[in-house]
Amino acid sequence: MKKRHPKDSFVSSTEFVLPNDTNTLNNLMGGRMMHFMDIVAAIAAQRHSHRIVVTASVDNLKFTKPIRLGSIVTISAKVTRSFNSSMEVHVRAEIEDHTRGIKETSNEAFFTFVAVDQNGRPIDVPEIEPETDEEWNLYHTALRRRQLRLLLAGRIKPEDASDLLSYLDAGN
Repeated sequence: MKKRHPKDSFVSSTEFVLPNDTNTLNNLMGGRMMHFMDIVAAIAAQRHSHRIVVTASVDNLKFTKPIRLGSIVTISAKVTRSFNSSMEVHVRAEIEDHTRGIKETSNEAFFTFVAVDQNGRPIDVPEIEPETDEEWNLYHTALRRRQLRLLLAGRIKPEDASDLLSYLDAGN
């Protein structure tokens, strides 16, 4: 299987926050943001794998700024690392203040997807080949995040999380 670059999976989608997307404080509902992010992340994973994908987990979803009614939100995603059949996708949402021309990050998360065949069984995905410094950083730290996910899910033992343990032993 030919290696792919993170830029090959890049997806961006822009949403306008409408009244039916908001809560009683006129802010975008968290579940609606998760919906937007999941769709963009799934498309990135499908672009990378050229397969059907299913969401396996969402890590570290951060809500740092409220998103007001009428805001413009751009959600972008790209695959940071692939394993056997799974892929980690970094998703970032930015609020655009169209009156001042300012963009601010409002949400970030790491989604994990598994590529499956027509019968729903996991199937291998291509490796990823980072190109930029940011892509290399996300690539290297993805193994730690994966080991933490597996450890918390009880799928590996602490002693099998070698990369995570080395990182923690270094005082990080």
